[in-house]
Amino acid sequence: MDDSPKLTDRQQQILELILRSIERTGAPPTRAEIASELGFRSPNSAEEHLRALARKGVIDLVSGTSRGIRVKSDTLRRLNASRMRGVDETARDAIPAGPLSLSLPLVGRVAAGSPILAQEHIERTFNVESYLFARKPDYLLKVRGMSMRDAGILDGDLLAVQKTSDAKNGQIVVARLGDEVTVKRFRRTASCIELIPENPDFQTIRVPADSTDFSLEGLAVGLIRNTLLS
Repeated sequence: MDDSPKLTDRQQQILELILRSIERTGAPPTRAEIASELGFRSPNSAEEHLRALARKGVIDLVSGTSRGIRVKSDTLRRLNASRMRGVDETARDAIPAGPLSLSLPLVGRVAAGSPILAQEHIERTFNVESYLFARKPDYLLKVRGMSMRDAGILDGDLLAVQKTSDAKNGQIVVARLGDEVTVKRFRRTASCIELIPENPDFQTIRVPADSTDFSLEGLAVGLIRNTLLS
């Protein structure tokens, strides 16, 4: 028996928009972005639909943040199972088999000038179900501080990161600035690289495009509230 919550067409649209935003940028959309994308008159209409999705157990809403939308693991599990049911047997056999769980190292504080995945930085390893992520992560990074609060990324959260040295404007990245590793939204301009916080109490960091003190460590591909793994 299918115990999935029954969604209206509009609720399904909003859920798909949330998933696309997370896959594209690493963070859910704001209420204003949902309203603009779906033609609502105001963000309040988006909020009403989000609260309906929360009541049906599809998402969690995190108060106090403009992007505080979390898709529940049960929802992701059902979506993944539904996707596989839509693939015929021949095509399903052609899909590379991936592990149901991933073994991901948790990176704590990073020593100056050393590789982020150096053994001395690994606090522990977690086995995490792979369906939680739009893209396969390589490690978990413990978030320090509240500079990304309005993206729903809070102090103590575990950010799932895919290693890469390239990013598109608008994506949430892990970047190294000299001796510091930071999580910010990425934007490249003609003259510099901007690392943009999601909290008005913090200032945008601007780095010359040719700076040797800057490097990209990876892209945010998911988020885990630390209490779920304690």
